[in-house]
Amino acid sequence: MKLGIFGGTFDPVHYGHLILAETAREACRLDEVRFLPAYSPPHKRDQSISTGKHRVEMLELATAGYPEFVVDQRELNRQGTSFTVETLAEITEQLPEAELHFLMGADSLIDLPNWKQPQRIAQLAKIVAVNRDSNSSEDLREVVNHLPDSIQRSVEILDMPQIGISARDLRSRISEKRSIRFLTPRAVERYIQEHDLYRAL
Repeated sequence: MKLGIFGGTFDPVHYGHLILAETAREACRLDEVRFLPAYSPPHKRDQSISTGKHRVEMLELATAGYPEFVVDQRELNRQGTSFTVETLAEITEQLPEAELHFLMGADSLIDLPNWKQPQRIAQLAKIVAVNRDSNSSEDLREVVNHLPDSIQRSVEILDMPQIGISARDLRSRISEKRSIRFLTPRAVERYIQEHDLYRAL
């Protein structure tokens, strides 16, 4: 089984996340992509994050009807700081025959050496870096060239359509009472409206 692991806050999930997941699923021939909302991301400890319940509900709505996309709540259930290396080790122990592919955007790849046990992450999973922002494949390869050899060998670079969508931008637009139509699935947009999320930023 080839399994994609896609972690993040998903606050809220948007089309950039979904296109990244689908790009990796197709290019890497993944049987399944698991979305893992973080309980407490190490790099966002000083930021306010929506409850896990809201983020899971939005992910479930966004991925409904796509059996290859699964919402995995293990980091929310575990609570505490969400470290990728611990999550990958746990999945490896549960599914020893699975081939893990850890999906990340270019911004995360740049910061990877500062993560907890990055070499161990590279041992546990193939690192699939996707240029979802303005970074070109050449920019990403330059980043890879500056990573330790033990990590470089595990990195695969993928191209995806360049769409300038971020969760931060969606939250800002909502707080300013601007439209988020066509930036996230309609079901997610309705959920945000019904639960009055991101209004008081």
